[in-house]
Amino acid sequence: MRAFARRVPQLLHLAVPPSSPSPPHPLLTTFAGLCQRGAFSDAIAAMASLDALGLSADSISYSNLIKLCVRHRAVEQGRLVHLHLTSGCRAPELFLCNSLMGMYVRFGLIDEARQVFDAMPVRNVVSWTTMISALTNLKLDEEALRLLNSMQREGIAPNMYTFSSVLRACPTSASLRSIHGCILKHGLESDAFVRSSLIDVYSKFGDLDYGYRIFNETATPDLVVWNSLIGCFAQGGDGYMAINLFTQMKKAGFFADQSTLTSVLRACTGMVLLEMGRQVHVHVLKYNRDLILSNALLDMYCKCGDLEEAHEVFCRMPEKDVISWSTMISGLAQHGRSSDALTLFESMKVFGPKPNHITILGVLFACSHAGLLEDGWLYFRSMRQLWDIEPGREHYGCMVDLLGRAGKLDEAVKFIADMNFEPDIVIWRTLLGACRVHKNANLAAYAANQVLRLEPEDEGSHILLSNIYADSHQWTEAEQVRMSMRDRRVKKEPGRSWIELGKIIHVFVAGDMSHPQADGIAKELSKLLRRTTTLGYIPDTDFVLHDVGEEQKEESLRYHSEKLAIAFGVMNSSGVKPIRIMKNLRICGDCHAFAKLVAKSERVTIIIRDHVRFHHFKDGVCSCGDYW
Repeated sequence: MRAFARRVPQLLHLAVPPSSPSPPHPLLTTFAGLCQRGAFSDAIAAMASLDALGLSADSISYSNLIKLCVRHRAVEQGRLVHLHLTSGCRAPELFLCNSLMGMYVRFGLIDEARQVFDAMPVRNVVSWTTMISALTNLKLDEEALRLLNSMQREGIAPNMYTFSSVLRACPTSASLRSIHGCILKHGLESDAFVRSSLIDVYSKFGDLDYGYRIFNETATPDLVVWNSLIGCFAQGGDGYMAINLFTQMKKAGFFADQSTLTSVLRACTGMVLLEMGRQVHVHVLKYNRDLILSNALLDMYCKCGDLEEAHEVFCRMPEKDVISWSTMISGLAQHGRSSDALTLFESMKVFGPKPNHITILGVLFACSHAGLLEDGWLYFRSMRQLWDIEPGREHYGCMVDLLGRAGKLDEAVKFIADMNFEPDIVIWRTLLGACRVHKNANLAAYAANQVLRLEPEDEGSHILLSNIYADSHQWTEAEQVRMSMRDRRVKKEPGRSWIELGKIIHVFVAGDMSHPQADGIAKELSKLLRRTTTLGYIPDTDFVLHDVGEEQKEESLRYHSEKLAIAFGVMNSSGVKPIRIMKNLRICGDCHAFAKLVAKSERVTIIIRDHVRFHHFKDGVCSCGDYW
C-alpha cells in the first residue's frame, strides 16, 4: 500500500498530458526561412514587420541576415539590423554582438565597430581579437597594443589569431620581443600561424637570422612556416637562401603551393637565375590559372632575359590584369623592342584593362630608349586626359631621360624648371647622364652640384662628373673631382659581371683575374680580340678615364668585367643557347662594340643586362640600335 502511494504522483504525472507550447508566430517562421534561403530584400522587409509587431526572431536567423548584409555590402540595411537587435532595451547575445562588430569591420566602419565593442557587457576572445585585428589593419598600432593589454587585464587569454594580428602592430623590435614573451607565456609558440607571423615581423625589422632561428626551433614545421620563411628571404634580398630553403622543403616532403612558388620566382628574379626559374616553372604548370603566380612567372622571364618565353607565358594566360599587360610592355621596352611595346599598348587600350601609372612608365621607357620624342610627348600629355592618371616623379624622370637621350638638353632643363614640384636626385642624375652622352661638361657640372646638394656622399655623381671631364680631356678638373672623392672617402663601385652556368654563378670584376679558369679566360680573350680586330674592332680609349699612355688605356679596357664574362661564356658555349651576362653598371661603349663583333665572329647570341636595360647582340647588331 505504501509502495502504491509512493507511485501515485508518478502515475498522475503520466495521466495528465503536459501543456503544449504555443506555436511560433507565422511571421517568425517566414523570416527564418527567408534568411536561410538568402532572400535578402524580403528578409529585411520581414524584419520591419517583426518590429511593428514587437517580435524577436531566433539568433541563428539574425546571424544569417548579418552575413547577407556583408555579402551584399548593404551598409544601411546592416545598421537597420543593429537597430532592430538593440531596440526596446534588448541585449543581443554575445555571438550576435561579435557578428555585428565583424560586419562593421568589413564595411570599414571602425568607429561603429568600436561602439558595439564598448557597449558589450561581456566580451570573449573573439570580441577582442576582432577589434585588435581591425585596428592593426588600419595601422592604428598603438591602440591595438593598448587593447591587447586591456584584454589580458580583464582575464581573457589571447589565442593564436590574436597574436597573429597584433604582431603586425609592433612598432619597434623591443615591443616585438615583449609580445614574443607573451606568446611564450601562453604556450602558443608552436602554433604554425603564430610562428609564421613571428618570422614575418622579425624579418620586417631586418632580423632574418632570428627568424631563421625560430624556424629551426620548430619540431615539425608545416607549409605555412616554410612559406613564411622563404617569402621573407626572397623579399629581404637573400634569394640564394630562399632557393636553398625551397630545396630543403621539397626534400622534407612538402609540396609547394602558389605562395611558395611566387616567393621562389621572386628570388630567381632578384638574383637573375633563369635556369632555376625554369625549374620552378615546371611546378607552376599545375597552377596555370593562378593570376598572381602567372604574373610572377612572366616578370621572372622578362627580367632574366628570356623574352620569347615571357611572351609565350603572356599569350597562354587565361586571364590578364593590368599587372600582366604592364609587365609585358615594360619587358619588351627593356629588351629594345620599343615598337612592339607600343603596339601591345595599343592592343591593351582595345582589349585589356585600363592602363595605370606603371603601364605608362613602361610606355615612356619604350619611347625614351628608342628616341621616339614625339610619341613620348603624346603619351605623357594624354595621361590626365585619357586615363585620369596624375603624372608622378617617375613619369617626369622618363621625360627628362627622353629629352636628354635625344640631345635636347636645353629643353630638358626647361622641363625640369617648369615642374610643379622640386626635382629629386633621380631627375638630376638622369640629366647628368645625358650630359655625359652628349659631352656637355658645363651643364654636367651644374647637374652634379644639384645632386651633391641633395646627397653630398653620392658616389655615382662624383664618378659621372669625373668621367665627363675625362671624356673632354679636362684632366685637371677630373682630378679635382677624384680628390674630392678621396677627401669624402667616396669609393667607386667596381664593374662586376656575372654569368650562370650549371646552377653556379661565376662573377667577374674589372681587372681581377682570380677566377679558377683565369688562364683559359685570358687565352680566349686574346683570341676574341684578334678575331674582332679583323672585323674592325678598335679599342675606344675614350672610355678610359685616367690621363695615362695609350697602351695602358688599351690594357685597362681589355680586362673590363664584360669582356671577361664574354670570354668565359664563349669558352663554355654550345652555340645553341644564348650567352647571358648580367652587369651591375651601365655597359661601356667599348665593351658594347666588342660584344657586337664577338656575336658576329663566333656566331653566337650574347644577351647583356646592365643596370638599365637588356642588350641582345646577334650578327654584329645590338637590339638597342646603339641608342642606350
